[in-house]
Amino acid sequence: MPKITLIEERLVFNSRGDKTIEIDVLSDNKYRGRACAPSGASVGMYEAQSFVKNDPELTLENFRNLKSKFIDVDSADLKSLHDAIKTLDPSDNYSNIGGAVAYALTLASVDSAAKAMNVPFYKVLNPKLDKISFPYPLGNVLGGGAHAGPGTPDLQEFLICPVKSQSIIEAISLNSSIHKEVKKSIEKIDSRFTYGKGDEGGWAPSIVNDRAIELVENAIISCGYDPKKEIRMGIDFASSSLWDNNKKVYDYKREGVTRTTEEQIEYVNRLIRDYNLIYAEDPLHEEDFENMSIVTQGNPRCLVTGDDLLVTNTNRAKVAAKKKACSGAILKVNQAGTLYDAMLFAEECNNNNIKIITSHRSGESVDSHISHISIATNSLMIKTGVVGGERISKLNELLRVSEYGLIEGMAKWSNIS
Repeated sequence: MPKITLIEERLVFNSRGDKTIEIDVLSDNKYRGRACAPSGASVGMYEAQSFVKNDPELTLENFRNLKSKFIDVDSADLKSLHDAIKTLDPSDNYSNIGGAVAYALTLASVDSAAKAMNVPFYKVLNPKLDKISFPYPLGNVLGGGAHAGPGTPDLQEFLICPVKSQSIIEAISLNSSIHKEVKKSIEKIDSRFTYGKGDEGGWAPSIVNDRAIELVENAIISCGYDPKKEIRMGIDFASSSLWDNNKKVYDYKREGVTRTTEEQIEYVNRLIRDYNLIYAEDPLHEEDFENMSIVTQGNPRCLVTGDDLLVTNTNRAKVAAKKKACSGAILKVNQAGTLYDAMLFAEECNNNNIKIITSHRSGESVDSHISHISIATNSLMIKTGVVGGERISKLNELLRVSEYGLIEGMAKWSNIS
């Protein structure tokens, strides 16, 4: 198997212009892999800590003093890579080495191994995968919350998913068409709209939540599709960012409304019912497993999904499975730390029939590894945005993967859609 023979590291900038860490790994003195660590704006309290003392430069300097420990490690062996990192940093959240290093090092290693073995990246992660299905692209077409500026909706993402698409290229094309139509719809109601976008490429108009989802629904209809059957809608509530723990209410500051937990549940249920949402992410705050269970059990045909609730943490996935707190799970490798951590999380979710949504972060690079991770984990969806070079790179990689053959089409919905 390929062995790590050289490691190079550097500071680079992500799509928000923030510093992050990129690592190159050379296997067998010949095969170069590269990965760049992303970062999020909506960050769960249980995520891996990206940088040592929140300092990218210090994190990089520390790693330079440690990287020799990884020479001669099997670059295709996720467990060996993980164990080598944990030997140096036994903390729960990678605070000693930095989650950005754990992420970039493990992905760059697998990237290098894939080239050494002359196989796709996803094949290193899941060698038993003979035939593959593509995840449905879950596209952000309108944004608010932590991803956009003042005056935009309180809710963080208004999403679309082309559930009846027969191919990945058709699905990507449909999302792009709706994104363009949303822009036209905003122009009709706001002649002064300046085409502003949030971090993930969704349009960022000055409107309230209900008006935003109506606008997306109308854009789907204008393109000739049924929003309750063909191109379905979803919302990322990012409720932890709305939750006021002192007052015990969800504070919709931009809308000028506060909601108790009971009122939040009623509000979420109404949106799911009225718009036949196929997807509802973090409808309640990150500690509220019990009420997440109420929403999940009450909406069996909607993918009620945990992001901040789970933070790609296997132990939290076990709690969620036991409490039936979600039917979907966001997988973000950098939340977990290492790629091995993330694959364990995916295994736990798959074993408990919790559908996986592999996701980008708001602060991204042009890396496309998550496209392969979505395939290797049998993800139902991939959340990558619709436009922007750092978003399109993931979608285009799925198109390249379609050239490998052995394609079974799109992922199977079972009883969700």
